[in-house]
Amino acid sequence: MTTETAPAGRITLPGGEMLAWSDLPEERLADGGPLAALAARIVPAGARVLLAGPHDPALLDRLAHAEVTCLLRSHPDAVALAQRAARVVVGGPAGLPAGETYDVVIAAAGLDSVESVEGARLGWDGVLARLVAAVRPGGALLLRLDNPLGLHRLVSTTPWYAGRDDSAWTIGGVLDRAHPANRDQLRERLTNAGLRPTACWAGYPDTSTATALLDADRLDRGADSGLFDAVLHGACAGGFATATVLQDPARLAVDALHAGRAADLAPGWLMLALRPAGPENRATPTVGGDLPVALVQTGQPGIGVLEVLDGPAGWQWGLATPTSAVVPAAAPFASREPAYRDPGALTGPVPAGRLLRTLLLDAALRRDLGTLRTLLHGYAGWLADQAGPDGRIAGAAALASTDNVVVDGDRYAVLDPSWRATDALPGDVVLARGLWRFAAGLLTGGYAHPWSSTLDVAGLTVVLGGLAGHDLDRETVAQAVDAEAAITAALHGLDNNARVSLAAELRAVEQTDPPVGARSYQQLREAWLRQREEISRLAALTKWTDELLTSRERALRRADATIGLLSGSLSYRVGRLAITPARLAKRGARAAKRRARMALAPKQEEQQ
Repeated sequence: MTTETAPAGRITLPGGEMLAWSDLPEERLADGGPLAALAARIVPAGARVLLAGPHDPALLDRLAHAEVTCLLRSHPDAVALAQRAARVVVGGPAGLPAGETYDVVIAAAGLDSVESVEGARLGWDGVLARLVAAVRPGGALLLRLDNPLGLHRLVSTTPWYAGRDDSAWTIGGVLDRAHPANRDQLRERLTNAGLRPTACWAGYPDTSTATALLDADRLDRGADSGLFDAVLHGACAGGFATATVLQDPARLAVDALHAGRAADLAPGWLMLALRPAGPENRATPTVGGDLPVALVQTGQPGIGVLEVLDGPAGWQWGLATPTSAVVPAAAPFASREPAYRDPGALTGPVPAGRLLRTLLLDAALRRDLGTLRTLLHGYAGWLADQAGPDGRIAGAAALASTDNVVVDGDRYAVLDPSWRATDALPGDVVLARGLWRFAAGLLTGGYAHPWSSTLDVAGLTVVLGGLAGHDLDRETVAQAVDAEAAITAALHGLDNNARVSLAAELRAVEQTDPPVGARSYQQLREAWLRQREEISRLAALTKWTDELLTSRERALRRADATIGLLSGSLSYRVGRLAITPARLAKRGARAAKRRARMALAPKQEEQQ
């Protein structure tokens, strides 16, 4: 591209631009994802905004209510973004005019990608100082910092120090003292630069395309939050779905949450810092209002990003997607898909409590059958309360599996009520589906449990149903698996062929299979061990059966030899000659007796 393709006067070239390099991310989220939703909430209408570094073009679309200047090092990127921005400065932070300030400065790609390699190098602190100088008194800086000990590095099969990408001119890590390595060090650098850190969000599952932004301070204290549990598990399971990893990132993230370290293991952080207004300048702070507790990318058309705000009545659901982009849910009669998502249901309070799946896993690992029975009885009873007079369950409760139900004492509630069934489902099928999903995760995940290792997924589902006080059979479980395939296909937009394939895969799930999702070396090894144990058991059973058949065959041979030996002896022949006349006499007596009865029968009839 050349500057002739860009609007005249929008691109400024002060020197140091990189003419043959692009930093724009190839993988992009719809509507800019949670980052764009956060920026749209922070930036007020009419504000002057500086976007420092490469950002998703959708972010500029979400900031259409503000005057946006882009600071880039790549000339091709400047041409690509010039249509959306008021002005583009190419060449790095040194190209910013002295004394020019902005209401909000956003560096959500970090500071390394702001500095051009074609000009004078300022270093991390130098770039920070230049951006802080561009924040007006009362303004705000939103800055991203990558975590050198983040979850993405802990599960990666490639060590962090072996980067060979084109962009890896330098590889940052904890060895580089020029970069802050954690949130405390970042707060210290910002404070020393004259800013006041006010909020921080942890980004999962990676730094460049975070699908979940969670308030880091609340995340530190949120070990009992079912919302954080579900969001972390969903973000990491989806973000690494096709990756090869060392261990399950979703399991690691949830474990970190319950240990109070989920924010520390986040792949990156977004920190918001304000520049205090001086005594001579009582400017109104740019950032006001409520900051979100969580922003989550749904991946569902017409919904976009969910947000959770902290209000007087507790955490509240909301949508961070522009109103014009929200598509109302199709009415049940307008779509024959078995399930859909209703954006209108995402209002009201977020139910408190721990995720039912986590509680069941904990009880299974501790072999606590009493707790398992209590939890499952409560779950089954709550589902029964949601059923109509005909015993069928409709709406959100019909899709309330153990990973979307929270438990607070004796109270059960649906966490995300936007998932809804088009038609009501039988209560036993709903219960069996929820238990089957848990049983499949328990067995394929390799979790320890108090039941026999020879149980298959359907058999364990039946056992769990018994603990819940319901007599489920395998036919009901088969119906639940078919319902699970249909619901999953509908929620992921699969066609009929893919739906049939999915149903076949779900029916074929065995306890020796690895879990669905990321190819984890740790879980693959556990699956191999289970398969080896099963093969050893079957080999032992085959050996025992073979030995039994061999012993029976030997016994039959001995018996045959004995019979043959006896049938050829003199005593056998003499005995047979003596017995034969007796047999013939016995047969003759029986025949005479029958003839006598037949002769007497007519006389008895005449007498009667």
